[in-house]
Amino acid sequence: MILFIKLLLAHLLGDFLFQPTKWVIHKSAHKIGSHYLYFHVLIHFVLVLLLLGNYTHWRIALVIALSHFVIDLGKLYSEPRFKNRSVPFFIDQFLHIMILFGCAYYGNIIGQIDYLIGLIDWGLVTAIFFLTFPSAILMNVLLEKMSKQISLDHKSLPNAGKYIGMIERLFVLVFIITGRWEGIGLLITAKSVFRFNDLKESNSRKLTEYILIGTLLSFGLAIITGLIYLSFGFS
Repeated sequence: MILFIKLLLAHLLGDFLFQPTKWVIHKSAHKIGSHYLYFHVLIHFVLVLLLLGNYTHWRIALVIALSHFVIDLGKLYSEPRFKNRSVPFFIDQFLHIMILFGCAYYGNIIGQIDYLIGLIDWGLVTAIFFLTFPSAILMNVLLEKMSKQISLDHKSLPNAGKYIGMIERLFVLVFIITGRWEGIGLLITAKSVFRFNDLKESNSRKLTEYILIGTLLSFGLAIITGLIYLSFGFS
């Protein structure tokens, strides 16, 4: 495990700390012709050797550097095909991490994968998933009639409310599992502060009631889910 952690740290340092924005822009514009691409790969090679602290691991460093070059090159040429720029970014990072995993456990990859699968808390995974998209759809159904009575005179980010709800429910779940119930009160207070200006400017009782019902329903779903998870001992 320590080998994988060191390789992961080297990757994070090379991709996010020692890669200036200027390099990213230059690589995107010049692709395989960008000299920064080769500097970037060289930095990863050096970082792996330094963090492993043993130059006999040069083969691992070389495999990671060469694979990094190929993966980054694939990302640079495929990016224009994606409307959402985050998709190639996450694919790129996933492939890098898979290479690191393979280098760290090349002698027993299948056994390590089985071990990691055995560590998965399926009850927690189910609870987390339920509090994201299923809960968002459930709330939309329950609040549909009320939402039609609310007239919004301001613009907001697309689906911002849905994702804010998902994040807040996940926070509530974490607070419940860790026994930090006071964190829920802090979260409600913080949300109330951020919502205060909207409610003050709109001066709408219907909007106030709608937000209050939605907030209580969202927190209620998260609390019930967390209590079910703890009560039935899924962990």
